Formats: sequence, C-alpha cells, structure tokens
Amino acid sequence: MERRKFLGALSLAGVATAISPKELLANQVKSKDVLSGIAKNQREYWYQLLYKMANPVVSNLANGTLKKNMPLEKSPTFDSRSPTVTYLEAVGRTYAGIAPWLALPDDTTKEGVLRKKLRENALLGLKKCFEPGSPDLLTFGKDYQPIVDAAYLAQTFLRAPKALWEPLDADTKKRIVDSFKSLRNRKPFQSNWLLFGSITEAFLLSIGEQYDTARLEEGVKKLNNWYKGDGQYGDGPNLAFDYYNSFVIHPMMVDTLAVLVEKNMAEKKAYDLALKRMQRYAVGQERMISPEGTFPPIGRSITYRTGALQALAQIALMEKLPETIKPAQVRCALTKVYRNIYDVPGTFDKNDWLQLGFCGHQPEIADYYTSTGSLYMATLSFLPLGLPASNAFWTAPDEDWTAKKAWGGKVFAKDYHVDY
Repeated sequence: MERRKFLGALSLAGVATAISPKELLANQVKSKDVLSGIAKNQREYWYQLLYKMANPVVSNLANGTLKKNMPLEKSPTFDSRSPTVTYLEAVGRTYAGIAPWLALPDDTTKEGVLRKKLRENALLGLKKCFEPGSPDLLTFGKDYQPIVDAAYLAQTFLRAPKALWEPLDADTKKRIVDSFKSLRNRKPFQSNWLLFGSITEAFLLSIGEQYDTARLEEGVKKLNNWYKGDGQYGDGPNLAFDYYNSFVIHPMMVDTLAVLVEKNMAEKKAYDLALKRMQRYAVGQERMISPEGTFPPIGRSITYRTGALQALAQIALMEKLPETIKPAQVRCALTKVYRNIYDVPGTFDKNDWLQLGFCGHQPEIADYYTSTGSLYMATLSFLPLGLPASNAFWTAPDEDWTAKKAWGGKVFAKDYHVDY
C-alpha cells in the first residue's frame, strides 16, 4: 500500500471511531513497519537493478567472454578512435559504480548472496583482463581514452580497497600499476580530463607506488583556477552547461584531495572547501529532479543516463548531505528517476546490455565518442548502496524531494547562492 493511502486510511479510521491509546500505538507501529517495508523494497529495487546492469559486464569478464559477448553499438557519428576502447570503458565505469556496494561485508540475505557473487566475479575479471594472452586483455598502450577509464578503475580501488584491491594477487596488482604508469606518455586534455591523470596518480600514491607529482597536482590546481562559483567548476576556462561537474569533476576532485590530505601533500582546508562546493552542487542536483522524477537532458554525454547524478549520490554515500536535504528525499527521488529510465523498453537489450539512448533506445542522440561501454557511467548513481541496509538512507520513511514539495504546495527550503 502506498504511504499516502496507508496514512489516509489511518486518518479516516480516526474520524469514524474513537481509537484507544493501545490501538493508536499499534497503528503507529504498523505505520512504521509499512513505511520501513516501502524503504526496504526500494533498496531491493536498487540492488536488483544495479546487478542487472553490472552483471553482463562482470560475469562475462570473469568468464573471459566480454569481448565475445558484449554488443558493440557505436554512435552514428563515431569518430576515428579504435572502437576496442569500449571494453575498457565498460570495465572502468561499471567497477567504479559497484565498488561501494561490493565493499559491504558478506551476509546470508538475498542481497548478500548476489553481492558476494558479483564481488567474486569482479575480482576474477580483474585478473583476466590484465592477464597476458587473455581474450579480454584490456589495452592501455594506445589512444587517449584509456586515460579516462584507468581513472575510473583507480577510483574503484580508492572506493573499495579491501574488497577489490587488496585481494588481488601480486602479479595482477603489478600489471595494473604498470598499465596506469604507461599512460604518462600521453597528456590529458586541458579540461576535466586533468582530474583523470590526478586521481590515477593519487591511487598510486595511496598504495606506496612511485607517482608523477606534476600529473597528480595539475588537475586539482587547474580545476580550482577554473571554479566559477556556486558549486560550479568550468570544464576548462569556460563553464559548460552539462553534467561533467557530476560525471567527473566533483567526485574526482574530492577523492583525489582525500588522498593528498592523508599523505600530508595538501591541507585539510583544501579538501573541506572541495567538499563544501560538492555539497552545494548536490543541492542543485536534488532540486533539478522534477516532481515526476525526471531531470533535464542537458549537454553532452546524456546517454550516460543517471551517471549525471553521481555527485548527489556520492554526497549521500558519504553521509554529508546538507541539512536541507534528508537522505530519504534522495532515495525517493532517485528511485523515481530509475523507474522512469530503466523500466522503459529499449534501455536494455534482450540480454540486459545497456543500449544507446537516454530513455529507451535512441542511438541518434549518442555523441561521437560514445559506444556501448561508455554507457556504464550510469552505475555511478548507485553509490548509496554502499550504505548498509540499516542506515537511515534506507530505513527512514518516504520523503518528498524539493521539487515535489514545491509543486505540491508544501513548505520547502529556500535557496541562496554561496560565495565559496
């Protein structure tokens, strides 16, 4: 029963008959149980959806059949880059999205069983895709695209070191490190790409490996110079009205600075400032989700779907949401967004691979650099699954998000620009 219907039923019952204190208490307990059940079902929907999305990539990688079985759908305007980069894109992006969930401890629940299976396959897949002679060996030695997806793999290991890095055997670790270092003969473009180089070097720093100081620091320095205010960084010297502040900039800025602070290579106030800016950006992201659970298809890379909401998702995972946003607001808003995008025919193919598009199958809207593997940026909005099922994000009663309150005639928090 929907929350509104259930509470309405209680209200009508109170009008029709007198309710004893004992009955009222029982109804209150029942209300909490029903609402908790709704939240529980939302988590179940989330993890089943993430598993559906990630499993084709992870299980095929574990079986050495990713390149064999993953369909290769390219944008109609796809450029001259090698289409084989699509496999590295699928791996890096998927792993970065599932990492917090896989970092949770094992348990015997239905969710726990699926999570353990995915983690075991993820570890086996990492070994295979870096193993010489493997049919799924990933290529880092040519093209510029590996700079991007090495960064998402690096972010994976920073998000789940004990689950996805430490269990790897020594040979696999060495191959990954060598692959990351091999990228230094190519410079990232003067844009959000600079953070790809920075976070990859930050990961190497975090595990005690030799790192490139200039590459490590350049992304943070340049992006700070390009900050435009009110939570928005420029993508280069100019502001780009798209979701790259969420796809890349805020999450990688904060995660890189976390390592630098830990290693005494940056002051904590630099991290705190980056986090405040990310929180401010998250406020805007939450407010952009309409009462119906949609968000504007603005800018390039819109085929990354809900990856556009990664910044909001990461702030929720970190339990650093601003006071004006309750965790349940984010849970309910994202659940509705997922329903609107992922329950639409054509978003997945018959074998559960993502297809080009935003809401359904729309290959015409794909950018010149987009292919099947690119789409797995969508997993990055599922980061709150890294919070245990007992966390308030999952257990709190349903809560209307800001736009739903505003358009429903309810009281909602006012909004002001910030100067940091």
